[in-house]
Amino acid sequence: MPNRRIPEGSCVLVAAPYGSDAQNIGRLLDGRNLHWRACPTPQAIAEHLNENTGVVLVTDEALRGDLSVLRKALERQAEWSDTPFILLVARNARAPGGAELARLALGDLTTNLIVLERPLSSISLLSAVDTALRARARQFDLRDRLAELHASQAALMASEAEVRLIADALPVLIGFIDKDLVYRFANKAYADWFYRDPADVVGRHVGEVVGAEGLESRMPAMRQALAGEPAHLILAWPHADGRRRDADIRYLPRWGADGQVDGFHVFVADVTDHVQGEEMLRLTAQALEHRVRERTAALETEMEQRASVEAALRQSQKMEAVGQLTGGIAHDFNNMLTGVIGALDMIKRRRAAGRDQDIDRYMETALASAHRAAGLTHRLLAFSRRQSLDPRALDVNALVLSLEDLIQRTVSEQITVDFQLTADAPAIADANQLESAILNLAINARDAMPNGGRLTIETSTVDIDSRYVETRPDTRTGRYVVIAVSDTGVGMAPDVLEKVFDPFFTTKPIGQGTGLGLSMVYGFAKQSGGHVRIHSQPGFGASVKVFLPLAGDEAAAVPQSRPPAPADGAGRTVLLVEDEAAVRLLVREVLEELGYRAIEVAEPQAAISVLKSKTPIDLMVSDVGLPGMNGRQLAEVARDARPDLAILFITGYAENAAIRAGFLGSNMQMISKPFALDALAAKIGEMISPPQCP
Repeated sequence: MPNRRIPEGSCVLVAAPYGSDAQNIGRLLDGRNLHWRACPTPQAIAEHLNENTGVVLVTDEALRGDLSVLRKALERQAEWSDTPFILLVARNARAPGGAELARLALGDLTTNLIVLERPLSSISLLSAVDTALRARARQFDLRDRLAELHASQAALMASEAEVRLIADALPVLIGFIDKDLVYRFANKAYADWFYRDPADVVGRHVGEVVGAEGLESRMPAMRQALAGEPAHLILAWPHADGRRRDADIRYLPRWGADGQVDGFHVFVADVTDHVQGEEMLRLTAQALEHRVRERTAALETEMEQRASVEAALRQSQKMEAVGQLTGGIAHDFNNMLTGVIGALDMIKRRRAAGRDQDIDRYMETALASAHRAAGLTHRLLAFSRRQSLDPRALDVNALVLSLEDLIQRTVSEQITVDFQLTADAPAIADANQLESAILNLAINARDAMPNGGRLTIETSTVDIDSRYVETRPDTRTGRYVVIAVSDTGVGMAPDVLEKVFDPFFTTKPIGQGTGLGLSMVYGFAKQSGGHVRIHSQPGFGASVKVFLPLAGDEAAAVPQSRPPAPADGAGRTVLLVEDEAAVRLLVREVLEELGYRAIEVAEPQAAISVLKSKTPIDLMVSDVGLPGMNGRQLAEVARDARPDLAILFITGYAENAAIRAGFLGSNMQMISKPFALDALAAKIGEMISPPQCP
């Protein structure tokens, strides 16, 4: 091999003195890129036996002669080292001094011996060499591990000495007690507390050191520590001369390698001064206790009286709120029901008398009253945030301008209406509910200006940052479109301003308001992902700002368009699922008037039977609130049977349908109860295209 640095444990010493055996073996080793050195005699082997040697390959002829030098070299090896030998012997060599003697001689020198008979194949020889080299490599690995262990032991001894030095220097008794309650460590402080040498403490049971009485007082805490929980107690521990001494004793459990508690550390500190100080404080507190007790009794009596008054006030406020709610809603609904019932009764009377000339007038009266009742229901749902919203990207400026005539007619002639519309991006909201909110705010502003004034409606866009949100936890960061409705009216006092969004709160007399106007606006804004702010001072008017989320840059404002005319339903079939008989009757009549074939069922299971049949169905009209299974669940079943089926939901109240975007799937739409029959017909016409001519 070329002369280069040989890694430890990788060199093969070849002892083959006869003929060209050494060179032949060397060529085989060169072919495996192995380092080797020719050592023809035992003395040469001993001379080159060092940390580079991986294996000694020797023939029986090389072992004839004096082996004492080789024996001494092998004996000088470190404890971890046992150099492997491979002995090549001639087959059937039985003559004295031959192979058998070589085997015996080498076996007397080493136990790490592989004997191979010649002749043998190069593969067998190289395999034996590889095996020996791997075994030699494990010896070096063992050497390194032993060195690491010795270093760790030395570091541990140094660490223990340092711990002992620190423990002895601290003015605290420190010890360790194993799970058999035998001391395994005790620092120098044991001489001050037990008047015994620490060496005399180690190896003794706790009872021998602290005595039977001391063991009894400490035993509960020791059991706690052995159970794996830290323990703490304070005991009187007088000095030998009788002077007072109080000890703060702490037991900290220690876990062994198996995860079990194998004992606990002991820490004891002298807390006599601290305990005496606490006793003095206790005596001082007792001296004040009588005076405090008298004052406390007086305060408790006063607090009981105040709690009684507050409870009565809360009950009064609750009953007042309920009274406002029931009074306002009952008054409004009674008026509306009177209009509906009275008009229908008059129609019945006129039809019985054969007089039909005024029937249209009574029908309009009944419809107007019913629409007012529907509006009140919508306000209640908006307040409770359970209305069904259809949020879309809206051009808020255009929507406000479309309300201009209606707002002008709503306020008195003494009120000037001013529009300042500067919003430069669309908002995400339900158009109908936003219109209702703006009209509600305009009406409130009108009522706040009985002698006239100025009503200002503004739109703008704002960015809300984290600093704004920190002081207003009901808001979120982002960009918003703001609709502000301001007036120059009477304004509101702070105590009124705090309650304006409370349910059923109103400053109007009973019967003139339900207290749901601003609550509806607040509920609509929160359900839309925005919020509301109000600013007012007595005599300086009020300003209500509705914040709605800004639509993304890719969103386009939804144009407002009239509903399409109802389509001719000839040749089309509609499955109607509605549990309310009156609603089912009216919807069926509309479908039949439009020429559709109507299949009506009152509950979901009957609808499923129809859906799984071969009956052709072009549209399913389903209520959301159904017995046993809601309309959305029924729609999933319907889509399993008929993937392309168009579905129209009708709903009066459905918590799960509050946000349409998360409720509706593809080719699904929704219409809210109560609805005009023309609107229902238009919605059905949108969803079903006329049949194609053959």
